[in-house]
Amino acid sequence: MTGTISLPNNRGRLLLVEDADELARVAAETFVEAVGETVTRRGDALVALSGGSTPKQMGRLLAAPPFSTETPWSNLTVFWSDERWVPLDSRDSNAGVAIRIFLDHVPVPRSHIHPVDTMLPSPADAAAAYAATIHAATGALEPAVPAFDLILLGMGDDAHTASLFPHTPALRVADRIVTDNFVTKLDAQRITFTYPLINAARRVVFLIGGAAKAEPLAEVLEGPEDVDRLPAQGVRPVGDLLWIVDRAAAARLSVIR
Repeated sequence: MTGTISLPNNRGRLLLVEDADELARVAAETFVEAVGETVTRRGDALVALSGGSTPKQMGRLLAAPPFSTETPWSNLTVFWSDERWVPLDSRDSNAGVAIRIFLDHVPVPRSHIHPVDTMLPSPADAAAAYAATIHAATGALEPAVPAFDLILLGMGDDAHTASLFPHTPALRVADRIVTDNFVTKLDAQRITFTYPLINAARRVVFLIGGAAKAEPLAEVLEGPEDVDRLPAQGVRPVGDLLWIVDRAAAARLSVIR
């Protein structure tokens, strides 16, 4: 992708966009490009979506032309990088929102859509079941770590990504690809991809917008290593790492001054 800036300390590339609208549009373009390239090369594509406002806007774009007609939906398999411990029909469900906003409106086979099963007895059960589903969908036998073709991530104003929150147990999980994670400050259970799974991806794309992200983003990309406090720093995939960032979120980055 042209127009990107190489970041220091091997932290990937940055693509600067103007505002939230352009961020969603470029995210949709990146999604279609990544999926199309992968399907052309291998015949199918494995992607993981995320929650948040930008993915919602991206989803609305993907559900309409030209993006809806340019995406090889029948060759796509969809997972989510994290989920809240709520029913699929909840307005807080990452998968539920994405399904209602765009996946129900495009011709991706329903059997290719894999939300976390939050009706299981516990978050730990759901995490184990989700890991098994990922292994089955990819044909990767444990202990091999499956490689997603595209993982979309966001970042909170505390520098969390997926449901890898600062100072939480999931940051230290190295023997599972999916884990449950209790987030004390939210008093909430989450299910999340772990670093081993995220970092095995062929392509990871962060979508970051808004002034509230400016300070943590500068710390993550240009500050010293402190993954326990800044979990987004722990994303170092073997493949390509791209940060698509609007001007408000990039305001404190020295690389764009």
